[in-house]
Amino acid sequence: MTTVGATSHGRSLLNRAWYAVLWCVCWAVTKTWFRYEVVGRGNVPLRGPVLLVSNHQSHLDPVLIGVAAPRPTGALARKTLFFWPLSWLIRSLGAVPVDLEGSAVSGIKAILSMLRAGEAVIVFPEGTRTPDGRLQPLQSGFCAIARRSGATIVPVAIAGAYAALPRGALFPRPRPITLTFGPIITPAEIRSASDEKLSDRIRRWLNDRLGDNCLRSTQPGPCPGLP
Repeated sequence: MTTVGATSHGRSLLNRAWYAVLWCVCWAVTKTWFRYEVVGRGNVPLRGPVLLVSNHQSHLDPVLIGVAAPRPTGALARKTLFFWPLSWLIRSLGAVPVDLEGSAVSGIKAILSMLRAGEAVIVFPEGTRTPDGRLQPLQSGFCAIARRSGATIVPVAIAGAYAALPRGALFPRPRPITLTFGPIITPAEIRSASDEKLSDRIRRWLNDRLGDNCLRSTQPGPCPGLP
């Protein structure tokens, strides 16, 4: 499970201003280059721990979610990226260093720490970017994290990012992208559902929202017409 998170606690005024500037730049670029559309933004709670559970189409996804969300987001980044001057930049955006090549324990601890501080965390339960544009099987690790932290889950569907920046592409192409925030899944609902039922509920919602048959996980073979 790939994760992205952010915390606003402890940020300096300079860092908050820097984040706001980058948000404005990214919003302008995504609206212009991708004709970016966001649906259901009001479904994201403004306070309290939230898991944003998203499909994973490209490297653009964390930026797309960060631009769309009504609260700050950053990155749970590989610790090898934390060297000067890059470390200053990514720390200012709320990044938390983690050893993604080793044990998953450090990543889980970082997620739980952010959630217990009342922050939002993005998780990509497919584990990695889709290789063909279709939704891959969801890993259920996020279910236990949500229960332990008392977080609310908000499913997130990203459509079009694979066409804009598929694996192997160096530069994003001007393709329309739509992001949809789904209805919340409350902590009570999370506690009462098994991992299988919770994962299946989110998978079915993602398939419904993605719409295009070639992006559905039940559709065999490569996606026709996609790069």
